[in-house]
Amino acid sequence: MQNMDEIYKQYSQTVFKYIFCLTDNKELAEDITQETFVIAVQKINTFRGDCKLSVWLCQIAKYLWYKNLKKDRHLKFEDFKDFDNFNDSTDIEDSIIEKEDKLDFFKKLQNLDSVTKDVMYLRLMGNLSFNEIAEILGKTSNWARVTYYRGKQKLKEGLDYGKEE
Repeated sequence: MQNMDEIYKQYSQTVFKYIFCLTDNKELAEDITQETFVIAVQKINTFRGDCKLSVWLCQIAKYLWYKNLKKDRHLKFEDFKDFDNFNDSTDIEDSIIEKEDKLDFFKKLQNLDSVTKDVMYLRLMGNLSFNEIAEILGKTSNWARVTYYRGKQKLKEGLDYGKEE
């Protein structure tokens, strides 16, 4: 295994970009990136090699972000990127912008499984390509594309279901 300096040089930008896509806050992303590598140093012996090292590091970073969200309850959804600038404008995104406010969108997004939620955040908020999402999550670009499409379908079903109530 590489030493931690090499690992940091190789993966710090990947971790930073991943967290920045989730937070849209440069300082918070930098803090979480640093904390990720502190934990990685402490827990490197627990890395089993079941996934790419970059995926393991991003999982640590995501855990730290969730931990930060729980701790920082005053964080408002408006602190995230403006949803008027979607990279991939299709019916579902237009529907969300026109008919749902951001809080409702995030509530619906939270009902998705964690992997689909990650793909949706990275695509919609991070404006990342499917290739970039695949690299971050250690999957193929086709997998990222299919997961995103299925997530959109689940969100759309949730919007339709909410209209019937």
